[in-house]
Amino acid sequence: MPRERLTVLIFGAGIAGCSLAYHLARRKIGSIGVYDPRTPAAGATGRAGGVVTEQLWNEWDVEVTRETHAEYRSLARRHRPDAYSENGFVRWTKDPVAAAVLREAVGRLQSWKVDVEAVDPAEISRWMPWGRFEDVRAAIYSRHDAVVTPSTIAELYVEEARRRGVEFHLGRAGALAPGPDRRPVLELGEERWDAEFTVVAAGAWSKRLFASLGHPLPLVPYRTQAATLRPPHPPPDVFPTGHDVDTDVYARPEGPGRILAGNGTELIEADPERFVTSGDDRFRTHLAEVFSDRFPGWADSEMLAAWAGVCTATPDRRPLVGEVPGAPGLYAMTGFNGFGVMRAGGVARRLADRIADGPDSRADEELRIVRPDRFYLPYPSFPPRPGFTLEAGDSPRF
Repeated sequence: MPRERLTVLIFGAGIAGCSLAYHLARRKIGSIGVYDPRTPAAGATGRAGGVVTEQLWNEWDVEVTRETHAEYRSLARRHRPDAYSENGFVRWTKDPVAAAVLREAVGRLQSWKVDVEAVDPAEISRWMPWGRFEDVRAAIYSRHDAVVTPSTIAELYVEEARRRGVEFHLGRAGALAPGPDRRPVLELGEERWDAEFTVVAAGAWSKRLFASLGHPLPLVPYRTQAATLRPPHPPPDVFPTGHDVDTDVYARPEGPGRILAGNGTELIEADPERFVTSGDDRFRTHLAEVFSDRFPGWADSEMLAAWAGVCTATPDRRPLVGEVPGAPGLYAMTGFNGFGVMRAGGVARRLADRIADGPDSRADEELRIVRPDRFYLPYPSFPPRPGFTLEAGDSPRF
């Protein structure tokens, strides 16, 4: 049976795996192979909302997202300018408790060098004249946040990685299984591949993959939904992404005359092989209710498409990135809690440096707070806690 030995094998060609391949190739680490049974960005990446904001709840995430944002901007400007738009991000609430949290967050975010400011309802109305904001108690705005087309960014990573010698093996049935030395082996028909380093970056499929390798990790896949709509009076091509904290619905520009809206998240575990891929009636009704109340100018929007994807939660809302305990050479890059697009580039650079430079390196320290060894067996059960939040720490209330 033919056997190929790689330096690094990446299982998963979403935006996380593709960006990691790119960064590993830049480090000239050796032979790199990426495997996915489907095409790049065919999973959650291709169904993501594409919002990139630094309005986050801890400094590590802000730094990673800032680096990711700069990388996307550079990639898009060089190759596909239409895949990136700096449009700003504003969120608001009418709830007095949430309003206090928003106001408190401004100073903390500014201390992390986030360009954010408090704004009043009149300013939001100028940006979004189709909305109704008289009851808003607090709102904050970051003018340099952006939206991207995640599938296009993933494709740009693929092109850059291939140009540097990375091999992509896509669209073939395969299985990752323990080898004779307990290191993972990828079986592709008559071929067998193993590597010095194997990285599982398979999104919602990561939980079962790690379990099949005998190294379970605390992950919970969950379903989330989004839709594209055409309002009766087309909005401008660029306006700030808006997030209503009270309903957890966001809306962003999506090309001429269209908007993209979500969240529609289910707080129960989902099976990535068996889930409803279209938007359901409950989600559609929720959007209609929010639009009627908050965006009356959009209340009669034509729904062009509604879909669902599966993201992956962790107990503390931080991803799992780094070497898996008790499994030398096996690495995780998963558990992004719905924010994989915002973090992928910065996380990939850090993990590539960790693989290249080894333990006790600067990169190892950069990943300390997201390493899988921060959890201990037996892992407790936990519900997904997705969605934007601005509370400090890891216990968000909204």
